[in-house]
Amino acid sequence: MDEMDQPNRPAHHLFSSVRQALLDWLFPIHCVGCRAPGAAICPACAATIRYPTQGFCSSCGRPAALSRPGEICRRCLAGLPALDANYAAAFAAGVLRQAIHQFKYAGQSHLAGPLTDILLAWWRAFAFPVDLVIPVPLHPLRERERGYNQALLLSRRFSAGAGLPHSAHALQRHRPTRPQVGLNAHQRRENVAGAFSCVAPDLVAGKRILLIDDVTTTGATLCAAADALRQAGAHAVTALTIARPMPGLTNSEFHGI
Repeated sequence: MDEMDQPNRPAHHLFSSVRQALLDWLFPIHCVGCRAPGAAICPACAATIRYPTQGFCSSCGRPAALSRPGEICRRCLAGLPALDANYAAAFAAGVLRQAIHQFKYAGQSHLAGPLTDILLAWWRAFAFPVDLVIPVPLHPLRERERGYNQALLLSRRFSAGAGLPHSAHALQRHRPTRPQVGLNAHQRRENVAGAFSCVAPDLVAGKRILLIDDVTTTGATLCAAADALRQAGAHAVTALTIARPMPGLTNSEFHGI
């Protein structure tokens, strides 16, 4: 059975800090938006990030009685039956879209820090009861190609910052799937259907699960992952991602993520 992650030892934190300091010295960080030195997303570019506003569905853009910004309306949620709610902290446009793309496809794992900060800022304002944080897994072949699972980097940092229990391996992707980029909503659902399995049902049974990923487009991947957790007995499954497309943006326009 998978066990919840244990706190890292102080020696590990020291090693990580020294390693990061060395990397920062050898390879100075520049803003992904304007290339200014000193930060992965500089304050000026960070100020251009667009965030959902309460009262409007962040998926379709229609007025709706919603409890938190970044939520989707009942009409949109009806297409994601395994999810109790689906939140995005911001919209994937401009510098944030660039940052997510670099994080996901260009090996820029250091972007996990500022991207997790966006998740944590949302969480500190709109938190709700959660028993366990779980990342959306990659298939082992894809993870080896990429070098890391971006959702796992986010979820570990997020759970530590939010003070929530975390499990890295309770959910697994046992079937390789095509990249979702370029697929329409129907194709995305078919692509990920049955791709996930919960290998630690005792860990998730009766729990309120928070599922973490980088972006949500149609929600197909999140819904397929949530379905596996539901089958394992999870009491509730809510998704939280960094960003989703601006309302009204078609899937063909939202390419590359």
